Amino acid sequence: MDKRDELATIWEVPDDLWAEVKRVLDEVDPDPNGRHGRPRIDPRRALNGIIFRMRTSCHWNHLPREFGDDSSVHRTFQRWVNRGVFERVWALLIERCDDLGAVHWEWQAVDGVMGKARTGGTSSVRTRRTEPKLGARRASSLMATAGR
Repeated sequence: MDKRDELATIWEVPDDLWAEVKRVLDEVDPDPNGRHGRPRIDPRRALNGIIFRMRTSCHWNHLPREFGDDSSVHRTFQRWVNRGVFERVWALLIERCDDLGAVHWEWQAVDGVMGKARTGGTSSVRTRRTEPKLGARRASSLMATAGR
């Protein structure tokens, strides 16, 4: 059994949840009937692909073919972000979990990322210049000469 078989359903939306997500999509992102151009991709496959992408952090162009064309899945993702689909689905999930008593609001926390400012941070604050680190050989030779 390979790893993919072990995690087969981790990004597939269950049928009961899909029925509710479909109602949100029908309201917020209806399929334009009679419109010229290519038809839209299957929204359930697109959602599964988006979940796969978010859970694995793979590049969009590395999505498995089972989710459809990677460009189409990404285009669907962008359209849903712009139309607020994910906020509506998130509210729906919170409501369902709250109804089940599965949300413990007193234990909620916000997570943040702490890391280096890759572009140098704010330019208004001057930083002190530090001495370069010495290699092990150079440090030991300097210590030996200082002890003489």
